[in-house]
Amino acid sequence: MSSSDTEHDRRPPALLGLGSVLAVALCTIWLAASGHLDLYINPRYSVFTIVLAGVAVPASVAGLLVVARGAGHTHDHAGPDDAAPARSRGAVRLVLGGIAALVTVGVTAAMLVLPPTTLSARTAQQRAVDSASLSNATGSNAPVSLLGSSAVDTSGYGVKDWAAIIRQTTDTSELVGKRVTLTGFVVPGSGDSFTLTRFVISCCAVDAQPVGLGVTTDGTVPRENQWVRVTGAFADNPDQASDVRIVIRAATVRTVAQPEDPYEY
Repeated sequence: MSSSDTEHDRRPPALLGLGSVLAVALCTIWLAASGHLDLYINPRYSVFTIVLAGVAVPASVAGLLVVARGAGHTHDHAGPDDAAPARSRGAVRLVLGGIAALVTVGVTAAMLVLPPTTLSARTAQQRAVDSASLSNATGSNAPVSLLGSSAVDTSGYGVKDWAAIIRQTTDTSELVGKRVTLTGFVVPGSGDSFTLTRFVISCCAVDAQPVGLGVTTDGTVPRENQWVRVTGAFADNPDQASDVRIVIRAATVRTVAQPEDPYEY
């Protein structure tokens, strides 16, 4: 095979790679412009990601131009006996190039047309809500045993913070009767109970970890994935067979719209 053939064989993968980079970069910029980038990555990485995308767009366009220019300047020096194989290779390259273009356009179109969505209750169940891998979720260097005491202002605590306290505190009796108002989405449980859930993101949606608090009600459980605001007090779990030691006994459960920033960090 001549060097010209080798260059032709490498061109479709190069086009696909550069096209994919361009598609991802354009989608990232669009998500940032529309205010939806935070649905996919931790906000502290937004500026860095946008800068990388801004660099990737002209770089990938330049790469595509170089590859295309090389296609126009490269010629096969094949004799009559090589004409049929050359045409066959040309057809294969044409097909691969078309596939690369379709993939690039398809990915870009899907990101632009389909509305950005948050992770769901099904994802939370698959990733095990409030798994044991959650550690130091409060982001505080103070001993966890002090976080729930009356001397500490817990008014700003979210689902993540309380979940960490309950998991890391051996004696949860001091929390019984503590009133809270928390917002999250519903992961159905058994009977009149559900898990009030939020996703915690360290870097991006790929590493998102669901954390939750059990909630018991005296009435109807909201539908799966519904965002709710629960007001109530911590109580011992009435389900003695459950591994969950403490739950929220809900006084009110109100449906609310999904927060502008649905994740915790």
